Amino acid sequence: MKRILLSVILLFAMFTTTFAQFRMSEGSKKMATAMAVIENLYVDKVDDNKLAEDAVKSLLEKLDPHSTYISADEVKEMNEPLEGNFDGIGISFNMITDTLYVIEALAGGPSEKVGLRAGDKILYVDGTLIAGVKMSTKDVMSRLKGPKGTNVTVSVLRKGVSDLVDFKITRAKIPIYSIDAAYMMDKNTGYIRPIRFGATTTNEFREAVQKLKKQGMENLILDLRQNGGGYMAPAIDLADDFLDKGKLIVYTEGNTQPRRDELSTNKGVFENGKLAILIDEGSASASEILSGAVQDWDRGVIVGRRSFGKGLVQRPIPLPDESMIRLTVARYYTPSGRSIQKPYTKGDANAYAMDIAVRYRHGELLHQDSVHFPDSLKYKTLRNERIVYGGGGIMPDYFVPIDTTFYSKYYGALWDKGIVPRIAYGEVDQYREELLAKYPSANDFYKNYEVPDELLNKLIASGEKEKIEYDDVGFNKSKSVLKTQLKAYIARDVYDTETSAKVFNKDNEILNKAYEIIKDDKMYHNLLKGK
Repeated sequence: MKRILLSVILLFAMFTTTFAQFRMSEGSKKMATAMAVIENLYVDKVDDNKLAEDAVKSLLEKLDPHSTYISADEVKEMNEPLEGNFDGIGISFNMITDTLYVIEALAGGPSEKVGLRAGDKILYVDGTLIAGVKMSTKDVMSRLKGPKGTNVTVSVLRKGVSDLVDFKITRAKIPIYSIDAAYMMDKNTGYIRPIRFGATTTNEFREAVQKLKKQGMENLILDLRQNGGGYMAPAIDLADDFLDKGKLIVYTEGNTQPRRDELSTNKGVFENGKLAILIDEGSASASEILSGAVQDWDRGVIVGRRSFGKGLVQRPIPLPDESMIRLTVARYYTPSGRSIQKPYTKGDANAYAMDIAVRYRHGELLHQDSVHFPDSLKYKTLRNERIVYGGGGIMPDYFVPIDTTFYSKYYGALWDKGIVPRIAYGEVDQYREELLAKYPSANDFYKNYEVPDELLNKLIASGEKEKIEYDDVGFNKSKSVLKTQLKAYIARDVYDTETSAKVFNKDNEILNKAYEIIKDDKMYHNLLKGK
């Protein structure tokens, strides 16, 4: 027992040294004592690290849906897309039928420098077969990534070459971009799509705005659909770019965290000109901070569907083994005082995760009047005093229902088997040179390419091989969207993600409605006045 008591005392001393700012409650002492007793007295040998990890996970699950434990490996994986770079070989790829298919060798990257190119299929990495062995994408990436300056050898199957081609690649820092499309929709309306809020988002956004302004941009459509957030700082920066000096952008407050206000500063890059922001049920966190600030100051119109409702602030707390606790310490509030966070039941993560499905069943994604807000959650915008609501997520100024007209069971079966992207990649693999010869620029392809009937027949045949029975009614119902998706995937593979985005956007209801609003002065200003 003396040994146990000594262990407990040493554990308390460690806590006191490492987390001097935290008080130790009776509950904390009980937890530490239980761990020490198990480690010293339990009948069998225990993995104390695993035991502690499980205990921490269980504790956090009782709090809220966003307080989590993250392992050391997961911390690194999570931070890469937000920090804006990682060490690797510089390719974008897809795994098609258990084979790594190179979509692009990034310009100036290590793979492009040694001659790797789009369409190559990597079969071996450092002599280890990775094709046809059902290796996960994560495992493949772990073999290609590695510290800057280290080497990796890949063996490639290249169209028109009978033998495998070996490439020795020296890994380097590879940039990750957070804005994947920025283009002009007409002579004075620009479109920008950030796919995340990371360390480089602010600079990327400002560069995109300046580029489009040089092309004549006066109005801007900012697409935050399916943008799950990321860092808070770039969301504040972008809001600052839309607002004049001294405007409250967001504030945070918690039980032990005093209120902290974030205010706009000097002149931003787009303080004037009409602004529309697109959101949907996949827009969360930083996306909601930005759209909430724009809405509360009547700076622009919000178009789409109610956002996700993630308004809890997590503080990362590193642990000694480089793992991390992300602990919720405060809530986000919009300038008018609305809480962004949707309701949740403590410890019921499953119900929280199923919220979008519940919204769909209740008709919220189809009908605006299916969304009900009590009067207690009624707020007013700060300039025009129009009514907005709290209670979870940002409700758009103009609601656009989700499009279900194209959906059929046949379409769903094709997607479940991954057939649509597979057929597109196969087309590019076979006809890349012919496509580039016929459509030398991305714009040529966007304007003139039409999905041929032969490609649709390949889609049907591939489905039948996967035991998906052809359904004429279902196929014709979904035909238009299938053609759009095939064209978009081909565009991404042959040209870039921006061309792919243009194809996907062409017939998109939310974007088209935002464009209509921003081009109609009366409609735009009436929405901002709550009419």
